Amino acid sequence: MNKMMSNKKAIAIFILPTFLIFSMVILVTIVSSGVISLLDWNGMGEAKFVGIKNYQALLHDKVFRSAIGNSFVFLACTLILQLPTAVILAVLIADCVRGEKLYRTIYFIPVIIMTSVTGQLWMKLYDPLIGLVNQFLGAVHLEQLQRNWLFDKKTVMIAATLPSVWQWMGYHMLIVYSAIKSLPKEIYESAQIDGAGRFRLAWNITMPNIMPMLKVSVTFMVVGSMKAFDLIYILTEGGPVHASEVPTITMYKTIFSKYHYGPGSAMAMVIVGICLFYALVVNRLFKKAEERLE
Repeated sequence: MNKMMSNKKAIAIFILPTFLIFSMVILVTIVSSGVISLLDWNGMGEAKFVGIKNYQALLHDKVFRSAIGNSFVFLACTLILQLPTAVILAVLIADCVRGEKLYRTIYFIPVIIMTSVTGQLWMKLYDPLIGLVNQFLGAVHLEQLQRNWLFDKKTVMIAATLPSVWQWMGYHMLIVYSAIKSLPKEIYESAQIDGAGRFRLAWNITMPNIMPMLKVSVTFMVVGSMKAFDLIYILTEGGPVHASEVPTITMYKTIFSKYHYGPGSAMAMVIVGICLFYALVVNRLFKKAEERLE
């Protein structure tokens, strides 16, 4: 194995097919979008070069700016609700509880359910007349909190975010769980001899040692907040009055409903840029955290 890893030609041969596919699917697409973002084009007729006017127009586009703000709400809910819950569940399940495999499977089931099915399920839960959410509030005498969750501008963004938190929580739980199970038992045994309890083991031993995988999970979450589309589109299509519209939905409507390929591609490039910025920020923050732990 070591001999093969030291052979640069062999490494290049194995990497080349994946690199070519990556280049065709990702890099070519990004470059094409970048070129189209500089044009005034409806997708069929003659394209007119307009330079950075499409980007300048985005600065004054209230809908797109509101969509970016909604993506921050999505990100906040994800980090506040999904990450801590996923970590807590992973720590509890990895602690050799009875039925470990069963719990691991149950929490991962939402991940493999089709997004369209998940959307329909939560639409039924949010139904103002027969939905379980309002039914539960009525049962505990909190009728004043009942509302049409997906049509109220004050609650729609939170309501549209919770299904995504529920759907992907098991995915991030499994990432953290795998990292915990890969840790050697010796480091726990020595700490237990010193009298460390479960909380101290989790906080002082587990968390510092799974930082690399936590970084991966957080990166997926923050980048996913800018790429969120399908579930929110199924639930609300960005309504009411753009209250739950995220950048990807605005981009989709601009390109495929209004046929404004230039501005839509400019939105796509902004989304890509923000995703890269998020990834760099997360990497930087975790690098500092890991340096302090060392």
